[in-house]
Amino acid sequence: MTWTLHQPDSDSARRAFEIASEYADAALLNHSVRSYAFGAEYARQHGLAYDAELLYVSSLLHDLGLTAPFDSHTLPFEEAGGHVARVFTAGLGWDPARRARAEEVIVLHMREDVTAAEDVESHLLQVGTSADVSGLRVPDFDPAFRTALLEAHPRLGFGPSFLALVEDQAVRKPSCAAAAYVAGGAAERIAANPLDV
Repeated sequence: MTWTLHQPDSDSARRAFEIASEYADAALLNHSVRSYAFGAEYARQHGLAYDAELLYVSSLLHDLGLTAPFDSHTLPFEEAGGHVARVFTAGLGWDPARRARAEEVIVLHMREDVTAAEDVESHLLQVGTSADVSGLRVPDFDPAFRTALLEAHPRLGFGPSFLALVEDQAVRKPSCAAAAYVAGGAAERIAANPLDV
């Protein structure tokens, strides 16, 4: 299987990648790209129509709340990242409703109960991030797709570095979704991710 990431061909998509590249380290940046790719491939497999630009921009920005410049002392990282996306897309000229959607997609990606029928982009980002972080549904993806994706966007020690980031969030913000994720066995799931085997 020859696989190529088909990101949206738009100014917003290119600028989102530039900003994510400036603030995220290589492991976190590659995770963001892989999250989009897993979500887009899942949508293709299941015949789901979605806004590719919205999903891509949200994917690229979804973890910026974990980086030092955007880490909030009070807000969960996904809410901080949602605010980053809202400000960033305002600068791109997105209208208020579309800016709010970017924020919403990022905030809701930490929830597993948002169905594709309710909010397809939030669902796809949740599917993509869960596959990349914890290995959820990874066996459902074509092995050739996974191999090509990892060759193009390698993990670079992502699992342990991401675990350290969310454990830090959990300690400082014990009521946030990251704290529940850590308490629910994040370390074990990340360590068992088949993408790292």
